[in-house]
Amino acid sequence: MSKYLINGGNKLSGKIGISGAKNSVLPILAASIINGKENIIIGYPNLRDVETMIEILLSIGCKVKRDSDCIIVNSESLNTCEIPEHLVREMRSSIFLMGPMLGRCKKIKISYPGGCEIGPRPIDLHLKGLKEMGVNIIEAHGFLECSVEKLKGAEIHLDYPSVGATENIMMAAVLAEGKTVIRNAAKEPEILDLQDFLTGMGAKIEGAGTSIIQIEGVKSLNGVQHKIIPDRIVAGTILTAAAITKSEIMVENVIADHLVSTIAKLKEVGCQLNIKNNQIKIKPPKVIKSVEILRTLPYPGFPTDMQAQFMALLSIANGTSIVTETIFENRFKHTEELVRMGAKIKVDGRVAVIKGVKKLTGANVSANDLRGGAALVLAGLAAEGTTIVDNIHHIERGYDNLDIMFKNLGADIKRID
Repeated sequence: MSKYLINGGNKLSGKIGISGAKNSVLPILAASIINGKENIIIGYPNLRDVETMIEILLSIGCKVKRDSDCIIVNSESLNTCEIPEHLVREMRSSIFLMGPMLGRCKKIKISYPGGCEIGPRPIDLHLKGLKEMGVNIIEAHGFLECSVEKLKGAEIHLDYPSVGATENIMMAAVLAEGKTVIRNAAKEPEILDLQDFLTGMGAKIEGAGTSIIQIEGVKSLNGVQHKIIPDRIVAGTILTAAAITKSEIMVENVIADHLVSTIAKLKEVGCQLNIKNNQIKIKPPKVIKSVEILRTLPYPGFPTDMQAQFMALLSIANGTSIVTETIFENRFKHTEELVRMGAKIKVDGRVAVIKGVKKLTGANVSANDLRGGAALVLAGLAAEGTTIVDNIHHIERGYDNLDIMFKNLGADIKRID
C-alpha cells in the first residue's frame, strides 16, 4: 500500500496552478453519453475517480481517448445499459449515470454506489426525482433496475439541496418531454459548470447557481467542447497548507468567488489574502487565531470538503475552536489521527472542540477518507519530525499528485510504493 513520507517544518513558497474540478468532471463525463456524439472535455484532473469513470464509459461501449489535457468521449457506440458492479462500488459518482442513461436509453441497471465511508449518503432524492419524471424503479439484491417509456417534465421539490440529485435530474430532464423545474436545488459552482456543458450541447437550462433550475426538454443534442472549472477544494487545501506552515504562496487558475466561505475563515484566523484576476496570494499571520464557530453548510456555506483540512489548521491555533459538521455524520474520523500527532480534540456527535497546541509532532497515521487524508498531509507538513500517511489511495481519488504539488512548493514529501 502506497504512503506519503513527510519531514515537517519546511516553509512553502512559489506559485501553483489549480487543475480542473473533480466534482465537475465526473458528472460531465457521465453527461457525455446523453447526446450520442463526440464531446471534448478540457482541463481534466488526473485522478483515480476520473480513471474509474473512464473505465465505466469504455465498459458500456463508448470510445474514449486522451490528447494532452483533453478527454474525448464518443458515445455513439454505446451498447449496454448495465453498469459493471465492481466499478460502481469503487466510486459513489457512478450514480451520475442514472440521469444520462435514462435520457439516452430509457433504462439502466446499476448497483448501489461505493466511495468514502463518511456516513450515510442516501440516493433517495435521486430516485424520488426520477420517479416524478415517470421512471419505474425496482430495487432488489443491491441493484437498481430503472426504466421509462418516455421521460416527462415535472415540478420537483428537493427536501434537501442535494448536489447529486440536482445534477441527475438535470441530466435526465434535457431530453424529457416538456418542462422540468427543480426547486430547492443545490447551488454549487459545479452545477453551473454542468449547465454550461449541457447548454453547449443545445440543452435549454437556466437557473443553475440559484435554488430554482428550469429545464425545457429538447429532442436532440449536439457534440460540445468544454473546459472544466478549477477545483475550489484543491485551491482551499493549498491555501490552508500555506496557513498551517506559516508560508506565503501564490495560487493561480482559481475562481475566488467559488472560495468565498473558505477565504472568510482564512481571514478570520489572521491570514491576509490578495485576490487579483484568477490569482490569490496568501500571507499567514505570526499566530493562528482560533475560530469560535465553524459550521459546514451547503454552498455558499463553508464546504464539508474543507472541514478536515481546516481542523488541522485550528489544531495549532491560539485558543479553542468549535467545528460543527452538519452534512455527513461520520466525517470526524481524521480527529483520532490528528490526536496521534499531538492535537487536542474532543468530539461529541457532530461537534468537535479543538484546543490549539503550539506544535504537532510527526507520527504514523492513516487516511480513512479523501479529505481527512488531505488534512493529515497538511498536519504532517507543519509537524515537528517525520509523518507517514498510509492508505493514500483515498487521497489520490481527489488530488492530482498532491505530493508533487507540495514538493514543487518546497515541502519535504515523497510517495513510497
